[in-house]
Amino acid sequence: MSNNSQASVQKKNNTLVPIMIIAGLFFIFGFVTWINGALIPFMKTISELTSAQSFLVASASYISFVVMALPASYILSKIGYRKGMSLGLFIMALGALVFIPAAEARTYWMFLSGIFIQGAGMTLLQTASNPYITILGPIESAAKRIAIMGIANKVAGALGSLIFGTLLLSGIDEIKEKLSTVTTSEKVQLLDTMADSVVTPYIVMTVVLVVLGLLILKAPLPHVEAEPIEEAKDGAIAKTSIFQFPHLWLGVLTLFMYVGVEVIAGDTIIAYGISLGIPAADARFFTTYTLMAMVATYALGAILIPKVISQTTALKASAITGIVLSFCIVFTTGFTSVLFVAALGVANALVWPAVWPLTLKGLGKYTKTASALLIMAISGGAIIPPLYGRLVDGNKADLIAQGMSEVLATAQAATKGYWILLPCYIIILYYAISGHKLGLKKTKGIHHV
Repeated sequence: MSNNSQASVQKKNNTLVPIMIIAGLFFIFGFVTWINGALIPFMKTISELTSAQSFLVASASYISFVVMALPASYILSKIGYRKGMSLGLFIMALGALVFIPAAEARTYWMFLSGIFIQGAGMTLLQTASNPYITILGPIESAAKRIAIMGIANKVAGALGSLIFGTLLLSGIDEIKEKLSTVTTSEKVQLLDTMADSVVTPYIVMTVVLVVLGLLILKAPLPHVEAEPIEEAKDGAIAKTSIFQFPHLWLGVLTLFMYVGVEVIAGDTIIAYGISLGIPAADARFFTTYTLMAMVATYALGAILIPKVISQTTALKASAITGIVLSFCIVFTTGFTSVLFVAALGVANALVWPAVWPLTLKGLGKYTKTASALLIMAISGGAIIPPLYGRLVDGNKADLIAQGMSEVLATAQAATKGYWILLPCYIIILYYAISGHKLGLKKTKGIHHV
C-alpha cells in the first residue's frame, strides 16, 4: 500500500468515530424536533386553539434559534465543542421537565416555554455540530457527510412522530366529538386527562437526555478549524468583514426559507390530513411519509455527491422539484394532495446539506460567526408555518362568508395555504443558480463547489 493510500485510510479512521458521535446528536434533535407534527393537533385540541395559534408550537421551537444562536457561538468559544454539546443536552432535558407542570395546569404558554427551552438546547447542539461536520473533511464532500447526518436526523424524526403520534393522538377523533356534546365540567375532565398523556413520555425523554449529556463529556471529538482565507493577490479584494460576503447573507435567507418549507412539510401534514376528513388514526402516520422521503433522498445524495453530481446541481434539482410539487399540492385534493405534501421530503432533503458548504466556502476565520448566522436562519421554522396557519384561517373565514359549509371550507382553505411554498422554493433556486457565487469571484484561491 502506498503512503498516500495509508494516509487516506488513517484519515478516514480518525474521522469515523466523530462522525458517528455527531450522527447521534443529529438523531437526538431530529427526534425532539419532529414530534411537533403530533404536538400541533394535540395542543390545538387540549387548549382549544385556532390553526394559527396551534402553529406557535413550531414557532416556540424555532424562534429560540434566533435568540440563542450568537450566545451559543460565544459559549462554544469559551467551553469548547464537547462541553457545549453536553450543556445543550442538559438544557433540552430541562425543557422536557417543564412539560410535567404544563400538563398538570393545561396551560398553553407553559407548554410553549418548555418547547422554547428545548429549542435553546438544540441551538447549542446545532451551532456546534453543523460547522464541525462541514469542516471535518474536504469541503467538496461536505454535503455527503451532512446527508448522512440527515439520515440519522430524519429516521429519528420518523420514530418520534410515530411514537408521539400513537401516544398523543390515539382516540383524538372520539374525544373531539364528545367535546361538543358534554357538559363544561365533563369537558374539562376530558381535556385534563388528554393533557396528562404527555407526562410519561417527557419523563423518559428527560432521563435519556441527562444520561447522554453525561456520556458526551467523554466523547473523543478532535479539534478542527476551517481553512484560512488566502491573502488577496493580483488585484483581488481582501475580506476584512463578514459583511463583505454577500453569498453568506443570501445563504442565510435561503436557509430561512428552506427551514420554513421543511417544517411546513413535516409539521402541517397531520393537521392537513385531518382537515381533509382523514381520521387521525391514519393521519398520525403522515409526518413519517415526509421523513422517509427525506431519508431516501439523503441516501441517494450520500451516494451521488460529489462523484456523480455536485452540491450545486443537487440544490438546483431540489428547488425545481419543490416548485413542481407546490403546484401539485394546490391543484389536487384528498389523499393525493397529502402524498404530494409528503413528497416535499424529496425536494427538501438535500437543501440543508448543499447550502451549508456553499455558504461557508471561503469564509476562513469568519466560519464560526457565519455558522451562528446560519443557525439563526432556522427561525424560518418559527415564522413561515404560522403564516401558513394565518392563510388557512383567513381563507376559511372568506369561504364560510361566501356560504360554503365549514367542513368544505376547512379543507379548501388548508390546501390553498400551501401557495406559501412557491416563493420560498424560488429563492432557493436563485441561490443555487447564482446567489452562492456572489462576492467570491474576486477572492483569490476560492473555487465553487
